[in-house]
Amino acid sequence: MDFMSAMISRICGFLWGDLVTIPLPGGSSLGISLLVMILIPSGIYFTIRTKFLPFRLFPEMLRIMMQKNAKEDKNAISGLQALVVSTATRVGMGNLVGVVAAISAGGAGAVFWMWIMALLGSSTAFAEGTLAQLYKEKDPLYGGYRGGPAYYIHHFFVKEGSKRKHSVIAVLFALSGLLCWCGISQVISNSVASAFENAFQIPPIITTVVMVFFAAVIVLRKNATVKVLDIIVPIMAALYFAFTIFIIIKNGSLLPGVFQRIFLEAFGIRQVVAGGFGAVIMNGAKRGLFSNEAGSGSAPCAAASADIDHPAKEGLLQALGVFIDTIVICSCSAMIMLLAPESVTNGLAGMELLQKAMEYHLGYFGVIFIAVILWLFSFSTFVGILFYARPNVAYLFGDNWVSQTIYKVFALIMLFIGGLAAYTVVWDLGDIGVGLMTIFNMIALIPLAPKAIESLKDYEQRKADKVSRK
Repeated sequence: MDFMSAMISRICGFLWGDLVTIPLPGGSSLGISLLVMILIPSGIYFTIRTKFLPFRLFPEMLRIMMQKNAKEDKNAISGLQALVVSTATRVGMGNLVGVVAAISAGGAGAVFWMWIMALLGSSTAFAEGTLAQLYKEKDPLYGGYRGGPAYYIHHFFVKEGSKRKHSVIAVLFALSGLLCWCGISQVISNSVASAFENAFQIPPIITTVVMVFFAAVIVLRKNATVKVLDIIVPIMAALYFAFTIFIIIKNGSLLPGVFQRIFLEAFGIRQVVAGGFGAVIMNGAKRGLFSNEAGSGSAPCAAASADIDHPAKEGLLQALGVFIDTIVICSCSAMIMLLAPESVTNGLAGMELLQKAMEYHLGYFGVIFIAVILWLFSFSTFVGILFYARPNVAYLFGDNWVSQTIYKVFALIMLFIGGLAAYTVVWDLGDIGVGLMTIFNMIALIPLAPKAIESLKDYEQRKADKVSRK
C-alpha cells in the first residue's frame, strides 16, 4: 500500500509539480509544471487563432445562451442544457476549496492569475466544444447524441473506412477520465461530510448515506441527470452570487483596497521582496486551470450531447462556461475571503478559512450557508461527472446497459467510501486523472484545431451574410 501511495504521489508530482524552475530577482523562483507548460501555450495559441475570441465574441456568447434552439431529436439536450451540465462540474469544489488553496498559498495576487487562465482557457474550451460537436454521433442507449475527446481522438488516429473499433490514445483518455471521476467522487463526499459535521454536528455516516441515496435515485434512472441539473445549477449559482453581492455592497468602501491588493500582489510588488513571486503566479495558474477544466477534455463530453444548429455555437457556449466558472463564481469566493480582515483569516487554510470569512460577514449563518452551498456544488459535480462517463464507458465497452450500470454503481461505492474516511491518495488520483486526460486530449486537440477555426469562420460568415440580407 505504501509503495502504491508513493508511486501515485510521484506521478502526481511529475504532472503537477515543478518540472522546471526559473530563478527570479529577489531570491524568488518560478516553478513550472508539465500541465502548465502544456495548457498556457495552448491557451495562447487558441486565443490568437480565434482572434481573441473571449473579448471579441463575448456579446455573441450571451446572445446564444439566451437564444431558443429548436431540437431535431426530442431525446437530445439543448446547447444551453449542455452548458448547464458542464457548468455543474466546473462550478464545484474548485470554486471553493481551489480558490481558498490558491489564496492561502499565493496570496491575493493568485486571483489575478486565475482570471488570466480563464481568459486563455475560454479559447481552448471553444476548440474542445466545437470539435465535440463536429465528431458527435447518435447515442443508441440514452437517445440524442454522444461524443467528446475519445471520439475526436479516435477519428484523428483511425482512418475513415478502417474496421478498428478503438484507438490507443482514445482508450487511454477514456480510462483516465473514469479514474479521475471515481477519485473526485470520494473527495466530494468527504468534503461534504466534513462541512456538515462542522456546521451541524451531523455524523459523517448519516450525511454520506443520505447523499448516496439521493445520488443513486438520480443517476440510476435513464435521463434524470439533465433535468435535476437544470434545477440545481441555476439555484446554487444565483444564491452564491447574490450573497456575495450583498457582502460586496456591505463592504463597498473596502473594495478599492481589495482590487489594489490583488493587482499589487499579482505583479509581485510585495512578493518579490519576500521571495514568493513564483508562488503567486503558479498557484493562481494551477488552480485556475484545475477549476475551469479547459483543455482537460471533461466538458466536451457534455458539449457533444447538444442538439444545436452549428458546432461553433456550442463551442462559444463552452467558452462562456469558463467565464462563469472563474471570472464570476471563483471571484465570489475570493471577494468573500479578501473582504474579511486579515486578522480574522490569518493563519487559516482550506475550508476553515472560507468558513471563518463567511462567519465574519454573516455570523453563524455564514458557516451553515457554506456547508449547504458546498453540498449543492459537490452533488451537482457528482451528477455531472456521471453524465461525462456515459460516452467514455460506451467507447470502451460498447453500447450496453450492463457496463453503464456497473460504472455508476462503482462511482456510488466510491462516494460512500469517501464520506467515511479521508484518503489523501484520492486527491492525487483525481489530479493524475485530470493530468493524463489533458495530455491525451491535447495530442489530438492541437492538430485538429484548424477544423474548429474553420467552423468559427463559417459561423461568422453565415451570421454576416444573414445581416447583409436584412
